[in-house]
Amino acid sequence: MEQKQSIEQFKGRARLPNFAIPKRYDLHLRLDLSACTFSGTVQINVSIVEETKFLVLNALELDVHQVWFTNSHGQKYHPCDVVLDGDDEVLVLVFDKALGIGEGVLGVDFSAVLNAHLVGLYKCAYMDGEEKKNMAVTQFEPVDARRCFPCWDEPALKARFKIALDVPSELTALSNMPIINEKCDGDVKTVSFEESPIMSTYLVAVVVGLFDHIEDTTSDGVKVRAYCPVGKSDKGEFALNVAVKTLDLFSKYFSTPYSLPKLDMVAVPEFAGGAMENYGLITYRESELLFDPLHSTAARKQRMAIVVSHEVAHQWFGNLVTMEWWTDLWLNEGFATWISYMATDILFPEWKVWSQFLQKTTGGLIMDALEQSHPIQVEVHHARSVLEIFDAISYYKGSAVIRMLQAYLGDDIFQKSLSSYIKRYSEKNAKTEDLWSVLSEESGVKISEMMDDWTKKQGYPVISVTAKDHILEFEQTQFLSAGLHSEGKWIVPVTISLGSYERRKNFLLETKSSEVDISDLVDTSDTHLKNKETCDEQLWVKVNIEQSGFYRVKYEDKLTARLRKAIEHNSLEATDKFGILDDAYALCEACEQSLSSFLSLMDVYRKEADYIVLSKLIDVCYNIVKVSSEAIPDSVNELKQFCINLLMFPAEKLGWEPVPGESHFSTLLRAEVLQALVTFGHDKTQNEALDRFQKLLNDRNTPLLTADTRAAAYIAMMRNAGSSHKEGFESLLNVYREADTVQEKERILRYFASSPDPDTVVDVLNFFLSDEVRDQDIIYGLSGISLECRETAWKWMKENWDLILTKYGAGLLLTHFVRDIVTPFCSNEKADEVEEFFASRVHPSIAMTLKQSIEQVRIKARWVQSARQEQSLQELVKELAGKK
Repeated sequence: MEQKQSIEQFKGRARLPNFAIPKRYDLHLRLDLSACTFSGTVQINVSIVEETKFLVLNALELDVHQVWFTNSHGQKYHPCDVVLDGDDEVLVLVFDKALGIGEGVLGVDFSAVLNAHLVGLYKCAYMDGEEKKNMAVTQFEPVDARRCFPCWDEPALKARFKIALDVPSELTALSNMPIINEKCDGDVKTVSFEESPIMSTYLVAVVVGLFDHIEDTTSDGVKVRAYCPVGKSDKGEFALNVAVKTLDLFSKYFSTPYSLPKLDMVAVPEFAGGAMENYGLITYRESELLFDPLHSTAARKQRMAIVVSHEVAHQWFGNLVTMEWWTDLWLNEGFATWISYMATDILFPEWKVWSQFLQKTTGGLIMDALEQSHPIQVEVHHARSVLEIFDAISYYKGSAVIRMLQAYLGDDIFQKSLSSYIKRYSEKNAKTEDLWSVLSEESGVKISEMMDDWTKKQGYPVISVTAKDHILEFEQTQFLSAGLHSEGKWIVPVTISLGSYERRKNFLLETKSSEVDISDLVDTSDTHLKNKETCDEQLWVKVNIEQSGFYRVKYEDKLTARLRKAIEHNSLEATDKFGILDDAYALCEACEQSLSSFLSLMDVYRKEADYIVLSKLIDVCYNIVKVSSEAIPDSVNELKQFCINLLMFPAEKLGWEPVPGESHFSTLLRAEVLQALVTFGHDKTQNEALDRFQKLLNDRNTPLLTADTRAAAYIAMMRNAGSSHKEGFESLLNVYREADTVQEKERILRYFASSPDPDTVVDVLNFFLSDEVRDQDIIYGLSGISLECRETAWKWMKENWDLILTKYGAGLLLTHFVRDIVTPFCSNEKADEVEEFFASRVHPSIAMTLKQSIEQVRIKARWVQSARQEQSLQELVKELAGKK
């Protein structure tokens, strides 16, 4: 009884007890890929720092066979009780005699099944000629090393790892470190790897499969390899090139060389995320590593450069210096996101990725305007809930706040500080406060005072701006999409431009409200500005120049009118035109300004040519149509016509055919504009798309449909597919089945559910669940469900929930079902229905996603109600639709 009570003390704890610390793991795994099982032995050197009768470590879904502990005097102990607790994911070892303080070795023999849920040590299939075979891959972040071997599975409990694998002799075996020995015994070989430097368990990795590879070497002599499916090694060249260049770039930037002798990158056929930064062995889903000039879009090439840079950056920020606990996950992900854009901008300056970074910032702003958001530094109380903070806050708000701080401190001080931070905490763990401390030392600025509100508090400010003569008045409150007002206060680096980018002012808004005298920026000798009317018109005020700050701006009407004129006269940079549109949309959604006034603002962007602005405009059009289909259903076709009118200027300029030597942005924009025109029902574009699709059916390599324009043709095909017109669906299904590239399959899945016909969409959704679609690829299909079939998809998910849960497991993939099927709704009744359905089906890995999705539905419901009250809205829509 006393022992049972003693074991109870370890239940329900977020962290392991600290009376034993691991120092080194000697791990030997034996894989049986035919039976889809594995067994292993791990010997862990531990320091007992407090006399104890218990050893508590993590284990999940493992069968434990033998356990022993040997102390430094050679005395061997066997536990009198071995308790595996599946809820708390711990292995509790109970000993009759207390283990004394000192060094010892814990040994465990264990076995398990190679699971199919893309976590821990899992199986996935690859094709060997015509034959389907199994391979094995690990995905341990955040908390799944414990599914592969018993371990202290917390980021702060770093150790060295010596790994050996028994695998089929014809396969390639990879781990974090180079191979030191291979020994064959018939059909099985034992592969031994060098001992690793100190690292966290979530970064340990193993891949066993059949690959071809290509390699290159950095200027420091580090061997870099890209492992690709057999016969496709040439598709890894672009990623390999980026990896070699970024390894050199980051070694210089951080003034710290890459710490391992090699870096392998592997394209894995089934993978839940995009990529994983395992130390020395980065794993990718195939579409993120394999570049095919014929089938990969310009957008995919750009994303690939950013993703590879992101994972390579983690070798320093995350692997060499690791967050102390998941609370500080943003130190990994926010920094890797920010610096991946910096690296991509250096390697491909013509892509101007910093302007596109604003799309990521917007992702952070949208999520952080929810009541169900969370601070950047978030408490984590259950291992399974860690997954949910790999989100727009950790990645996008985190990286945007870093960019804001970098802009405030200056590039040189920031770089110097990061170098010092990496050196000081190399092979250690760090907290956010440790980084602020180093930045304060280098800059002389009290960083934590300035930044604590940004990282420890959820949300951000909206700054209201009014002008009285030459005085600007600023007032901050917390911005919430639900329209609620909160008293939040932040220390905000505010940047102002007045009538020209030559006239600027910066200041710190440290109080709720403040006044700034801008008379020194008004040049009274300028004859244009002596006339009050001209002065008012020309002296537009743009706050948050280039959107470098993580906040929104609300202008009084007269300042808004001046900015509209500035947009019409093309006086503003693309980033600022983006920001004005983005902030105004957010204020409209929060019912802080009318939909009528927002549509009038959209109309000013008719002659827009810049990619980043048009991409935002297209995004806004989709959302406005979604809400208007509920608010003003009788006018929704006219609203679609207005959206078409806005896009005709770039559409006519770009056409369908790429021009030799055209810019990266023209290629990106053509794809987005054509997709939007087809979705909104532009007859000419739809007919052209259908004609070109027919040409594709006759010749899969037709130049009439490039990788970038195929999506528009696929949408057109599915928008015209229905119960009485099945050929479109069947044709596209055949293209999917015949496609031999992951890029083409992914593209088709993204638009397969875009049909307005419920029966067709049910057929497509059932197809997604079939063996023809890899589990990992469900994320592409779910994101493309048509607006008309929201209800169909919801009904289908409810009917199939148990099957979905069994097939995909309660992990990352499940969050996509919730988010993509719930958030398109716009009524409180539907939000209530969703709450009721999930009341008995909630799981820690989807709890936050569910709450956020329901909140987004209620925000749109409120917006719909507000738009219905606008007297002249439908007249305005009619007028805008008729305006050519």
